[in-house]
Amino acid sequence: MEIRSLLTGSRGTSLPFTDHCPPIAENENTFNEIFKEVINYGKKAGWKTIDFKGGIKYFKDVALPFDTSLTHNLNLLQKEEDVLSTFRNSTKRNIKKAIQKGVHVAIKNTLESVKEYFKLNCITRKSHGLPPQPFYFFKKIYEHIISQKKGVVALAIHQNKVVAGAVFFHFNNQAIFKFGASDLKNQHLRPNNLIMWEAIRWYCQNKYKTFNFGRTDTEHKGLLQFKKGWGVKEEILNYYKYHLIRDCFISRNYDIKPYCGFIKIIPLPILRLTGNIFYRHVG
Repeated sequence: MEIRSLLTGSRGTSLPFTDHCPPIAENENTFNEIFKEVINYGKKAGWKTIDFKGGIKYFKDVALPFDTSLTHNLNLLQKEEDVLSTFRNSTKRNIKKAIQKGVHVAIKNTLESVKEYFKLNCITRKSHGLPPQPFYFFKKIYEHIISQKKGVVALAIHQNKVVAGAVFFHFNNQAIFKFGASDLKNQHLRPNNLIMWEAIRWYCQNKYKTFNFGRTDTEHKGLLQFKKGWGVKEEILNYYKYHLIRDCFISRNYDIKPYCGFIKIIPLPILRLTGNIFYRHVG
């Protein structure tokens, strides 16, 4: 798809805001022919770069990845108790602890549930030093995915208060954990563990085959440890970026970390406005 932006430049990408969308081709020769046509089209259209979210089998011998992350898959083609038995002991203890503390999870597909999730998402993004996605973004997710029965929102509730939430997508017997958020003040309740387990149970009961935990940066050690506790298979996920002016693949040469600390101190209303203005340019 084409993204036109005065801020980041016009570019092509293999589907905006997705974690994994590799090129589809019958074989390597077919891909090379398509790749040449995409380059020619991009140059005529004035693109700066072409982004590929995956495709290691086509690029591993010819290009360094622009960015490398990890993804984790859980096999759901087994009984619930067998899925549970593959979890790390600490993961099972945290699920049990959340239940004992009185946390329960509601799985919904309403606009109200999206609004509840959005509130927590703004808090979580701020704590991570990132601008939140605009509500318009989540509204479109509701309209085109959740309301079409291609996704659900899971909310963890404690004493009538929503303390954590997650958004899941599903299609063709595959499910993916797309977004997660929580109030750190309630972290001791372990609501995220219960949300994940109840979502996995829901997908098992509805006969889905795989559950993907989404994309994780290799430097995000805490989140990686969390995901590794669920009996998953870990895989490398490479992104590639082809620079049309230089006629070559390029690697990331900048770091967003210096900006994270500054973002954490920005008042939430201003941070939301920042997300409204800039998020559309990311893709």
